[in-house]
Amino acid sequence: MVSIQLEEIGAKYGRTQILSGISTPQFNAGEVIALIGPNAAGKSTLFRRMAGLFAGPGTVILGADMSAAAICYMPQDTSSSALLSVYEAVVLARKQGSSLRVSPEDLAIVDSTMAALGITELSERNVSDLSGGQRQLVGVAQTLVREPKVLLMDEPTSALDLHRQIEVLALVRELAQQRGMIIFIALHDLNHVLRFTDKAMVVAGGGLVACGTVEEIITPAMLRRVYQVEARIESCSRGLRHVIVDGVVSEKVKMAVA
Repeated sequence: MVSIQLEEIGAKYGRTQILSGISTPQFNAGEVIALIGPNAAGKSTLFRRMAGLFAGPGTVILGADMSAAAICYMPQDTSSSALLSVYEAVVLARKQGSSLRVSPEDLAIVDSTMAALGITELSERNVSDLSGGQRQLVGVAQTLVREPKVLLMDEPTSALDLHRQIEVLALVRELAQQRGMIIFIALHDLNHVLRFTDKAMVVAGGGLVACGTVEEIITPAMLRRVYQVEARIESCSRGLRHVIVDGVVSEKVKMAVA
């Protein structure tokens, strides 16, 4: 059974408390969960804590027959100076933690993943020679070819143009359903959250402000409380919903523009 649940998760940097008391309901196979909140809210720290890369109180509860190895973390910075071709980098990511013998199945997964992300033409180029957006796509490929059960993606589209953002997020949603994965994505664009994710976790002030379906979470009240903006949620074609921001309510911003 593919599932994950957080129980009283916390984290500190030295004496500074970054996160505390983060508990969630159980998330299950096929779900895409957005991790949202203001800058410096602790989203990356939470991902590192979930991936076992950062110590702290609390428990990450995994489903039966799952181990910590089932979790894969894609950080924001996926840059590399290694003198590897894109193809070599993705193949090595596929074989991480296992035998270096590359099977036809491994190559087929690498080829299909790179094709789905539109980066096959980059195969022979060195990773260190790529643009920021291209390296980010390679990082997504390196993560997906590992076929994790739980995938943590920290702003995987931040360096991509709008067309590529939509392609990547649509692919991620499709793979979650096809492979029975649980995918967490840290995003700033709330319209992407409404379109491509099922549930949302809101982190602010070192704690979990809200957790539930995107329809329950993305509301004018939450946007005012967490982001300090006046906004409304409207429906458009094909039943899609989107956020329209009318203005800011932060007193600091009001004073700055007065």
